[in-house]
Amino acid sequence: MRIFRFKGFKGLKEKGRKARRLTPISFRRIVPNMVTSGNLLCGMFSLILAVNGRFVPAAWMVFFAVIFDGLDGKVARSLGGGSQFGLEFDSLADLVSFGVAPGIMAYLSSMRDIGMLGAVAACFFALCVALRLARFNVVHVPGPFQGLPSPAGGLFVASFTLAGVSLGGHLTAAVLAATGLLMVSSVPYANLKKLTKKSADRRRCGLVGAMVTASFAFLGSAAPLALFIIYIASGLLRFDWGEWMLAREYQNAAEQP
Repeated sequence: MRIFRFKGFKGLKEKGRKARRLTPISFRRIVPNMVTSGNLLCGMFSLILAVNGRFVPAAWMVFFAVIFDGLDGKVARSLGGGSQFGLEFDSLADLVSFGVAPGIMAYLSSMRDIGMLGAVAACFFALCVALRLARFNVVHVPGPFQGLPSPAGGLFVASFTLAGVSLGGHLTAAVLAATGLLMVSSVPYANLKKLTKKSADRRRCGLVGAMVTASFAFLGSAAPLALFIIYIASGLLRFDWGEWMLAREYQNAAEQP
């Protein structure tokens, strides 16, 4: 009688050893994720400061999160280290920094007195940020952003705290609800990623820079609120700042099919 021996366990062990081997991660992939971590940490610090009643520093942390959010993509493109992991990590960080943190800040500073309505408004705002980020990851439409970008929405809510503007509970809830709806809407908002040193119209960019500088000079801490009101209104009026600041030859090239 011939006895057959099963020799597959040795192969399975070898495959297991190979699976357990850690694949080294290149430096160019680590750096963009480290920058994204700065975004997430700013959001967490904002939450901690808001819970402790320090709302102005909490609002500033949201603004600092935007800096990291803008840098991670540029670093990834410059190093060639972009990945699907980085894209998902960036969305999770944005949800904390521009959804949860501003929502909790607005609730604790202005909406706590209106009870459940304030909690619902804060939760609705964070939900809209999550939906906006998920749609951005799966739907890539060239040209303007479809809906208010989540960093702009979070900054707009935080800018009320920086400006020292108290709207009251019910009006704050309405602002959060309206901002959330704008984020999940199809209202076009300017995408400035097409602007480069070569494609930008220097005169118009200088005019915008002068307007921003003047707003901070005359309005101080209320300048971000005024600027975001203008940006939100420009989307509703279908005015594309990104297209307007392009040089004429690049505008014509963009219009051609």
